[in-house]
Amino acid sequence: MLQNNALLAQLKQNLRDSTPRVTGVIKATDKGFGFLETDEGESYFVPPPAMKQVLHGDRVEAVLHEDGERKSVEPDTLIEIGLQRFVARVQKREGRLAVLPDHPSVKNVLKARIKRSLDEDSIADGDWVVARLVRHPLKPDDRAFFTQIDELVAKNDDPAVPWRVTLARHALEQDCPDAGTDWPLKDEGLEREDLTAEPFFTIDGEKTRDMDDALRVEARENGGWRLTVAIADPTAYVEEGHAADLEARTRAFTVYLPGQNVTMLPEQLADDLCSLWEDRDRPVLGCRLDINADGSLGEYRFFAATARSHAKLVYDRVSDWIDGQGDWAPSEAIATQLKALHELTEARSAWRAENALVFKDRPDYVFDLDPAGNVLAIRTEERRIANRMIEESMIAANACCADLLASQVGHGIFNVHRAFEDDKAEAAQTFLASQEIDVEREALTDLGRYKELKRALESRDDAWLDARLRKFQGFTNMSAQPGPHFGLGLAAYATWTSPIRKYGDMVNHRLIKRVLKGEQAPAEASQALTEQLTERRRLNRMAERDVKDWLYVRYLTPAAQANETFEAEIIAINRGGMRVRLSANGATAFVPAPLMHSDRDKVVVDDKEGRIQIEGEERFKLGDPVQVILTEAREETRSLVARPVA
Repeated sequence: MLQNNALLAQLKQNLRDSTPRVTGVIKATDKGFGFLETDEGESYFVPPPAMKQVLHGDRVEAVLHEDGERKSVEPDTLIEIGLQRFVARVQKREGRLAVLPDHPSVKNVLKARIKRSLDEDSIADGDWVVARLVRHPLKPDDRAFFTQIDELVAKNDDPAVPWRVTLARHALEQDCPDAGTDWPLKDEGLEREDLTAEPFFTIDGEKTRDMDDALRVEARENGGWRLTVAIADPTAYVEEGHAADLEARTRAFTVYLPGQNVTMLPEQLADDLCSLWEDRDRPVLGCRLDINADGSLGEYRFFAATARSHAKLVYDRVSDWIDGQGDWAPSEAIATQLKALHELTEARSAWRAENALVFKDRPDYVFDLDPAGNVLAIRTEERRIANRMIEESMIAANACCADLLASQVGHGIFNVHRAFEDDKAEAAQTFLASQEIDVEREALTDLGRYKELKRALESRDDAWLDARLRKFQGFTNMSAQPGPHFGLGLAAYATWTSPIRKYGDMVNHRLIKRVLKGEQAPAEASQALTEQLTERRRLNRMAERDVKDWLYVRYLTPAAQANETFEAEIIAINRGGMRVRLSANGATAFVPAPLMHSDRDKVVVDDKEGRIQIEGEERFKLGDPVQVILTEAREETRSLVARPVA
């Protein structure tokens, strides 16, 4: 019998080895069927019966079936579960417990049990929970999907649902840290200069509480300016290894959401003791830097100090005053500085445009909410001159920090951005050649050559070309070693100007202080830390996007019901249609291909080229302005649907 079993197992293995198989990730559709997409870009049909054994996002091995030119697959081996930990809504039906995952591509209602430490009576139908998949049909000995509810996130009627659910989805903290109330100023062995008499000032949003930068600017007699940047100093209170430091390290950043901030540091530090409030003495880390008349950077010096902000200014009021508008006016001492800072900013911007790179200004969209979290209005805030004044000052100060750390420490927390990684540079070069733009490989990987290329491409003012090229470009990463920042066109970039809200800036503060004290620097930050900082920044941005999407749907539901028309820009094109951004409020909406023409067969979508043809003529491409009519606002998926104006 054992020999027969061994023979049977061998026969099964031989049959398996001789059967065509493919590996890939499951992509579900609304119609019950799905697709398996391989790493090589191939796509195979998964029929409805087979889809009942898998979930969207599962990585599987599948048997390939061929019927003439028709190919389909049947998943039979689970490689990796796509939906392990997830947010869901509870369904209670006749004493049976189940959850519906909060995912736009997962429609399965999954049987569930409640973690023993939770009170089942406290969880009701419609409540939001965190659940975990504990059984999967493709796992050995498992016959069906089964989940466990691990955490109650929010009750069904909680007005904070968009915030709580979003933070839970990305496994981010729900509340600000609580790490005690006693925060004495440490004796760090640093001699602090007394700058309290100097008229520093801050420029922030009207409601900003965590103010971490103050400025002092003077015009030099021989031309140019002397800029002093005073930065809040939380490391003067928080010792490395303290509970608050370890918590800040875990959180990595303050999370900024519409209507709610979840601070990295305890609020007593972030919003009070460290914040550079007007007329309050604060410990700071400073940098005094010379900026030449042509906008180039001169000498700089870092130091520890005690400073006092003499004025809390607001972006819009300062911009209005510089533009000769409004009734507000600063004091004479501050007015002189604002005029000098304005001149410095224009010179610095011109220098960066010629010698580095400058980002295109994009508006910010601000949500006005009532106490219950309802959206009253969405305001467009353009990047005005006061915003640019602070931005240019911080970029200059951070460039000095990068130079100091690179030359005197050899490591730190750097923002490194390479426009094209090696595996994408060749594809980008081929794409540019297809547009009759012949460039050498070095123009994509060498900073100096890339700056020349970028300026040449920007002079074309081709939105489609710019959008297509972005598909080949990489993201900014945190690195312990200095490296180029292609986005800014700088050889190195390390931030230290936001230590209240960025843990990497706290790390850099401590390194700067060691330089000031003449101490040997510690070992460089681990790769684990830099990867964690990069990942947490990504999660924070996704959380901000997700909360905004939820609020957009609620705010624009009446507009969708009334089929209102909006000006928009095409920001993405995929096989199913195109995604647009509404110019009036920043919301994104999807335009499905079937809504572009009554006959779907007459719509040809080229997602690789970012173009859409209708009846043989090109109608849409990436970067195009377009008018759309909102048709649906779906809160269950936090998505807007639109159709183009005929």
